Amino acid sequence: MSRRIIPVADLSAAPVIAGPVQTPRGVLHDTLSRPLRDLRISVTDRCNFRCVYCMPRAVFDKDYAFLPHSALLSFEEIERLARLFVAHGVEKIRLTGGEPLLRKNLEFLIERLAQLTTPAGRPIDLTLTTNGSLLERKARSLKDAGLTRVTVSLDALDDTLFRRMNDADFAVADVLDGIAAAHAVGLAPIKVNMVVKRGTNDGEIVPMARHFKSSGAVLRFIEYMDVGTSNGWNMAEVLPSADVVTRIAEQFPLVPLEAHSAAETAQRWGYADGSGEIGVISSVTRAFCGSCTRARLSTEGKLYLCLFASSGHDLRALLRGGASDADIATAVAEIWQGRSDRYSQLRGSQPADSGEQTSRRVEMSYIGG
Repeated sequence: MSRRIIPVADLSAAPVIAGPVQTPRGVLHDTLSRPLRDLRISVTDRCNFRCVYCMPRAVFDKDYAFLPHSALLSFEEIERLARLFVAHGVEKIRLTGGEPLLRKNLEFLIERLAQLTTPAGRPIDLTLTTNGSLLERKARSLKDAGLTRVTVSLDALDDTLFRRMNDADFAVADVLDGIAAAHAVGLAPIKVNMVVKRGTNDGEIVPMARHFKSSGAVLRFIEYMDVGTSNGWNMAEVLPSADVVTRIAEQFPLVPLEAHSAAETAQRWGYADGSGEIGVISSVTRAFCGSCTRARLSTEGKLYLCLFASSGHDLRALLRGGASDADIATAVAEIWQGRSDRYSQLRGSQPADSGEQTSRRVEMSYIGG
């Protein structure tokens, strides 16, 4: 049987530094005046789940060629880049994957990153997104290493449905135990992300809201997105966030809450009885490109300026080619200052289609969500 090959990244050369050295001054702006504030770092391209919307087993099967360890950025290389990004104004670093807890000795990296401070002397906000399968056994060591908080992905409470969606026979109870362990050690506030796919798990919206109401966790509902090319995205499977809010409000009255910051991706809604809040992330029906302050660093050191990008900038080539910190900082500055990405906004201005891809984009499992 022939195998389907999904390339996850371009093979572009290292960035060419075109201008004079740019010493970091704590702030960078792109062509749309958006500052660089958030850096998401993928530490592995591997995952022990095979979720249909991210790493479908038909593509990421037992013969799939993941990156060799030598291709991955070392912890020293990640720390070096992170330090330069923080000097340029990054205030929050999120570790992602794949499943980041599969990266051996990840606590050592967290210890290094937890020492970073902003130009104003504040500690960075150091977070991690996980599927929760290994969180129960790792929560204490992550907290002790300096991790601030965690976001856990959970797409259903119904165990049969959840096992079908993760396609790896992991039980809901394992994830819930991980969330409880994270709460117990103080990795809070905990966020729980549910990707909503119409016709698949939208029946779990209210049960999920009921379960996490009054729990202290913030449940966030994410519209099923057209990331990459392997998940067979179709607009008909997108349930607008407005419908999610309506369904929950019919059971538990909601009141709108103000955003924590202009760059926040989720619209916040509080329970009218004061028992917590939910969030909705509407990257398909309500683009937030205008306030996007996020850059993404892939497992092998490519810098992506948008979740929906089709190419990245090879910083690993600079790291391993003998470039100085000044060279790398200048390259990062020039890349960000040339940024004009606003994919979701442009997609929203076009007529809705069947979801067929017109260009090959990087896979979510390669650069994280």
